[in-house]
Amino acid sequence: MNIQELTIELLPGEYWWGGRASDGRRMPFGDSFFSVDLASNLGGNQGCPLLISSKGRYIWSEEPFSFQFGQNRLKVTGGEGQLLSGEGRETLRGAYSYVSSTFFPPDPSIPEELLFTAPQYNLWIELLYEPTQEKVLQYAREVLAHGMPPGVIMIDDNWHEPYGSWTFHSGRFPDPGRMVRELHDMGFQVMLWVCPFVSPDSLTFRKLDRTGILLKDRNGMTAIRKWWNGYSAVLDCTNPEAVKWIHEQLDALQRDYGIDGFKLDAGDPEYYEPDDLSYVPATTRNGHCEAWAKVGLNYRLNEYRACWKLAGQPLVQRLKDKNSEWEGNGLDTLIPDGLAQGLLGYAYICPDMIGGGQYESFSADRLDPELFVRYAQCSALFPMMQFSAAPWHVLDEQHLRYCVEAAGLHARFGPEILELAKHAARTGEPIVRHMAYEFPGEGMETVQDQFMLGSSLLVAPVITKGARTRTVKFPAGTWIGDDGSVATGPAVEQIDVPLGRLPWYRKK
Repeated sequence: MNIQELTIELLPGEYWWGGRASDGRRMPFGDSFFSVDLASNLGGNQGCPLLISSKGRYIWSEEPFSFQFGQNRLKVTGGEGQLLSGEGRETLRGAYSYVSSTFFPPDPSIPEELLFTAPQYNLWIELLYEPTQEKVLQYAREVLAHGMPPGVIMIDDNWHEPYGSWTFHSGRFPDPGRMVRELHDMGFQVMLWVCPFVSPDSLTFRKLDRTGILLKDRNGMTAIRKWWNGYSAVLDCTNPEAVKWIHEQLDALQRDYGIDGFKLDAGDPEYYEPDDLSYVPATTRNGHCEAWAKVGLNYRLNEYRACWKLAGQPLVQRLKDKNSEWEGNGLDTLIPDGLAQGLLGYAYICPDMIGGGQYESFSADRLDPELFVRYAQCSALFPMMQFSAAPWHVLDEQHLRYCVEAAGLHARFGPEILELAKHAARTGEPIVRHMAYEFPGEGMETVQDQFMLGSSLLVAPVITKGARTRTVKFPAGTWIGDDGSVATGPAVEQIDVPLGRLPWYRKK
């Protein structure tokens, strides 16, 4: 293996971003110690072999590398891929624009428009492993009954027979075609959850094991891997025949039942080994994650949580499952991780499910209604927002009203968000942008609790329990608030944030 090393002395006042979206809270990187190996773990979310700086410098490789910040320097160690570095782009935006156009130019298409213009409804927290046809329809009816806009509805895990047998479970879904028609009539589009795993004691496994499209371990035996739902074989998506097979299964669901798209889960690098005997030999796990992500390019209505590279492609990238908590892996991570996604080249981003998608931490009897509302508000002016736990089941009338208002706000901004998505497809620019991206030289590099939606809308959600005031850092210019207030920057102002308010400001 050709090991490369690169050591860079940090410039005064220089900050860096990149690597893994799940490290957003640790960004920007600088003099404090931080180390990660992109070939060992992507933190359950998106990764990209990219580092960019506020001083217009960048590092790129086609393969994963490790990097370490500390003692006022950056050390990068590469494996198979050549380490490319450059400077002279002056700003964070300049560095990003160069690497985007050079290494991952945008595809001119975007994911399904409804993902941007209306809230999404994922049935995971509400139904867990027990989805049924009637429960899905009832959830959709209740969305409309509570004045929320119809959007994409996602039927999550266990709608199917054993993993890899992508047919509706006949007991839970006796007439899926009728269900989909009813959902379409109500204004919804329908997604199904799928993964690259195949249950080893199923008829599907016995058929596929003879075809050679399942991943082999280093001994040439069919690999059986532990994941969160047990032990399964894995499709070798570096094999064109495996990709053809999964596309045939998904295309049949679209053709036979009218399914609109798919949530393509799992695919995390840790389910593979560097010495697996795959169709295309790989020296790192990340190539398998990338191959699974490419499967979704056939479908405009898609969603991923784990992804390697493929920045600039029309794939929806959701933040990893968050806890139902204020701090740790909860509400406090949505903005910094979302900003990191954008600076890694993933424009079409979605926060995790409102209230938290990590079901072990989610309990209706311990739910904090204020947290649920602030989750909804923080998500409302992201490119997408996604409900899961039905707010009308877990909230009182007042808190429910605030969530309905947040959903309505997203729908109201939907046309503007859609235009920003189309802009991203033309230019590669993020939709959610770091303050330092839009306003270089104004001391915005360490701001993590507000963001820009496009170039003119400053959004400052509340992410602190009990807060009824917060500070907002305004760049130069005149800013008109959602409440009619006017702020003139540069300035730092304390504003009132009652529970029903999501503060946003339009640059005049």
